[in-house]
Amino acid sequence: MSTEEIKGTNSRRTEDIDATCEEFCFNPIAVDYVQKRMLTEKESTLLTEIFKALSSKTRLHILHALSQRELCVCDLSLVLDLSVSAVSHQLRLLKAARLVKYRREGKNVYYSLDDDHVVSLFAYALEHVRHS
Repeated sequence: MSTEEIKGTNSRRTEDIDATCEEFCFNPIAVDYVQKRMLTEKESTLLTEIFKALSSKTRLHILHALSQRELCVCDLSLVLDLSVSAVSHQLRLLKAARLVKYRREGKNVYYSLDDDHVVSLFAYALEHVRHS
């Protein structure tokens, strides 16, 4: 298949298809700089868990709702049109990833985003999506 045929049948640009070095070479200073700053095993594991938790539309909707204000499970159930048990299950996964926290008030449990880092992470990702 020629480059023009690929270009015509695929939305990727031609330069994206051939976006590799024509000759193997490297910048030892750049490689050394980045290698010294690579993620630790623990960091990569924890980041993987966060991104897994963010990979569900339902959990994203929960995070978006909680980015607006603190809500109890019943409130989230109504906002998302889901059963209380379905919302509770998703909240357990988000809590395990340290993306949400809760507090008890009498018989009710209120959820909010865990901290400002989660608020920023969600806000920046949403801004990136809306910018595209």
